[in-house]
Amino acid sequence: MSGRSGTTVICSCEDTMSLDPVALARGLKGSDIRTARHLCRTQIAEFEALATAGQPLTIACTQEALLFEDILEERGLVGLATYINVRETAGWSSEGARSGPKMAALLASAAETRPDVRVHTLESSGVLLIVGRDQTAIEAGAALAETMDVTVLLKPGADVMPPRTTQFPVRQGRISTAKGHLGAFELTIDAYAEHEVSSRGKLRFGAARSGLTSTPDVLLDLTGDQALFPGHDLRPGYVRADPGDPVSVQRAIAAAGALIGTFDKPIFVHMRESLCAHSRSKKTGCTRCLDLCPAGAISPAGDHVLVDPAICAGCGQCAAACPTGAIEYAIPHADAGMRRLRTMVSAYREAGGVTPVFMIHDGEHGEELIDAAARFGDGLPANVIPFRVNEVTQIGLEWLAAAFAHGASGVFFLTRHKPKHDIAGLQRTVDMANKTLSALVYGVEAVRILATDDPDHLASATRERFATTMTAAPSMFSVTGTKRSVLGLAMRELHRAAPQPVETVALPQGSVFGRVNIETEGCTLCHACVAACPTGALKDDANQPLLSFKEDACVQCGLCAATCPEKVISLEPRIHFPAFNAPAEIVKREEPFHCIACQKPFGTRSTIERVISKLEGKHWMFQGEGQKRIDVIRMCDVCRVEAVTNEGFDPHSPLARPLTKTSDDYLREREAYLADRARLERGEDI
Repeated sequence: MSGRSGTTVICSCEDTMSLDPVALARGLKGSDIRTARHLCRTQIAEFEALATAGQPLTIACTQEALLFEDILEERGLVGLATYINVRETAGWSSEGARSGPKMAALLASAAETRPDVRVHTLESSGVLLIVGRDQTAIEAGAALAETMDVTVLLKPGADVMPPRTTQFPVRQGRISTAKGHLGAFELTIDAYAEHEVSSRGKLRFGAARSGLTSTPDVLLDLTGDQALFPGHDLRPGYVRADPGDPVSVQRAIAAAGALIGTFDKPIFVHMRESLCAHSRSKKTGCTRCLDLCPAGAISPAGDHVLVDPAICAGCGQCAAACPTGAIEYAIPHADAGMRRLRTMVSAYREAGGVTPVFMIHDGEHGEELIDAAARFGDGLPANVIPFRVNEVTQIGLEWLAAAFAHGASGVFFLTRHKPKHDIAGLQRTVDMANKTLSALVYGVEAVRILATDDPDHLASATRERFATTMTAAPSMFSVTGTKRSVLGLAMRELHRAAPQPVETVALPQGSVFGRVNIETEGCTLCHACVAACPTGALKDDANQPLLSFKEDACVQCGLCAATCPEKVISLEPRIHFPAFNAPAEIVKREEPFHCIACQKPFGTRSTIERVISKLEGKHWMFQGEGQKRIDVIRMCDVCRVEAVTNEGFDPHSPLARPLTKTSDDYLREREAYLADRARLERGEDI
């Protein structure tokens, strides 16, 4: 049941918001509900008394959390309290009097365990390379030379004055390749040349060389050219500014100067290489994560991909798009987010709430916008429940399916008007969700992206009602396991709770569900597709020649089609809901061929007979005395070796081939023919 054991304290903040203790008690069963008016000041003694009792506390206030923590620290009770904001998210609203169920949902979510964040350590000793085109780069170097090991690299042809004193090396060159990150950049420099100390009116450079390598810790780009990295603003240690904008340059100098020391960077995703469907046998399959990563943090590494934790910016689009769960978001894992969703929906409905709408937002942009809408406007509607995540782009199809199966009437993704990075992956997830929800008659555009920086627009847009058909029997299922199993469970429950369920929904290319269509007439049961399939959707059988397919395991990676030598496989993206509960279907089954010596089954009869028909009496090895070799093809591997040994012939040492005719042979035959013809003309016998 929803709620947190212990005591929940909710304050009206000097009666600026309405409280509904009855709704809170229904939604937070198992928790001792206390209300206050001025907990952080005139009623601080009540907080101290609750703290002394030593029971876990949930405090519905984040503004004064530091004050409360100081009191707990004095008593040696650090970690006793959890804080949640219900004022800006619920109470401060034109619909605040009806926000009791939403407060219950928010308070219930505080009971969910926060993820342990692992970190990747980056170290910088302050070796700085400044790349520039003019005097601005020299001035930046002078500003940082006292604290960093500076080198300036000017573009060929740069017009700068020679320095009066040499504070740092000034070189000429251009970067041809760049990779790496803070503390570990690796650059290839062409047209590299050192400056001539005798330069007079203009800095001159000596003979140029190419292919040199530079490994700075920090890279300050003041060229004004195209950035050296994709998603350049997400690359740790790479600072860039327009050299024509003095304010931007000063900010960049300050940012670069701060990049000395040790930095802990969160590890945003967890990689399971064995589940990756990127490649098999040098055939490329799934490339979803590679196509979506805005930071260039993902690269192929044989059959799988690698995610560089030093470069990964944590957008989560790779994890949201990954069909197998090879890449999982770690802050938190997908199943943890879905458990929090279930807890919030359960508390909201128990407290009497209806038609819940979730608004997925981040902390940096979304939380500030929600606060502004509450402080200066009408705030959020009573049924719009904020759901904070690290990045909105980390949410995948499994979360959305679960939300509507639980009874949500709509979902908003709150993003910036101009997002920091491409949100193509999020748009694809929203489109796929809407197509599925529409087919199941949940509603049209039940999932929306709200791209705004305006709190008034936020408040007005969230008041637009969703034309959603509510499910009559919402499913409150629990989740556990891998992402693929969680996704399958969520889709099954979405279908079960649908207002008007249908069996099949056609999906666009790139979807994570679908069917493999095989032209069985051309299939030879070679099982190359089975060997390539990374999820076990295609399988063989050790006891008989057959090929089976389990649709709910197929991730539409395309490796089977790329590997099939007969080219008889095609993909059909779709969701076929009965497949989630159906056994594997047999695509093709053939009669096995039995060894003529021991009767052991091996291969398929059609394949053996087809091979024999192409060789018998046609290939030179199987003509005349070689006719015996046909029987070897009809034997299993063990009997074949025995027969070859007993008969004294070896396929690798075959019957003597007919000698190849040379020009001398043809000339001799011609001379003999002409001689015979001459004798005939003379009337002689041949």
